[in-house]
Amino acid sequence: MSDILGERDDTIPDRPTRVAEPSRESQLPKKFYQSATVAEEDGLFRVLLDGRPVRTPSKSLLELNSETVMQHIAQEWDAQVDHIDPMTMPFTRLINTAIDGVATDMQAVKEDIIRYAGTDLLCYRAETPDQLVDQQNELWDPVIDWAQSALGARFVLAAGVMHVDQPPESLSAFSVHVGQINEPAVLAATHVVMTLTGSAILAMAVCKGHLEADEAWKLAHLDEDWNISLWGEDEEAMERRAKRLLDMTAACDVIKAMA
Repeated sequence: MSDILGERDDTIPDRPTRVAEPSRESQLPKKFYQSATVAEEDGLFRVLLDGRPVRTPSKSLLELNSETVMQHIAQEWDAQVDHIDPMTMPFTRLINTAIDGVATDMQAVKEDIIRYAGTDLLCYRAETPDQLVDQQNELWDPVIDWAQSALGARFVLAAGVMHVDQPPESLSAFSVHVGQINEPAVLAATHVVMTLTGSAILAMAVCKGHLEADEAWKLAHLDEDWNISLWGEDEEAMERRAKRLLDMTAACDVIKAMA
């Protein structure tokens, strides 16, 4: 909005409605501690804020049997400045979810991963252009082959977006490996990787140590990167992608530390 001289008044927001909207920062809790440290008790590691243990939103102790993961969480708390912003704390959010949600119903989370495998990203291939088809075959086929050899799950591929039913025996074989994930934090992290990549197969490949985080991320964004090569980047979309990558990296680090 311009003033009567035609020059922009920087105190007035781009959208007039923003005048009445509180800033996001003002809605965040203020930082109330000086330092975050990690302490061990009975084989479990906790993050302490000025000596007091951090708790989850459901008031459970934020504790885990992995010092490595807890050190990541302590670093997130130490990195906060004036306010505590959960969106900058992917490890904390993930472990909160593992403790408050996943640990209370692990079977439901496992079943969700298995269902996802029935419509997996890697099974649906482009019909055109030829260059994209070739890239998908070159980069995705080895993961499909790995799933068959390592998991005993033979996935059927489809051209286009028409649904194809996966063999029940393949999903059954896949479910055996999902069922072997008994640590809530690892299961929560695997589910995060699945959601961010659109692929339960990629998530299991990360969980089994077959793929690193950057490899799985690249494979999941093959189609998107192809479009970017043709049309260029969208700034807002790339910002969202960068934030998702932080969550992906945290999830993969948790898997690597605990699986």
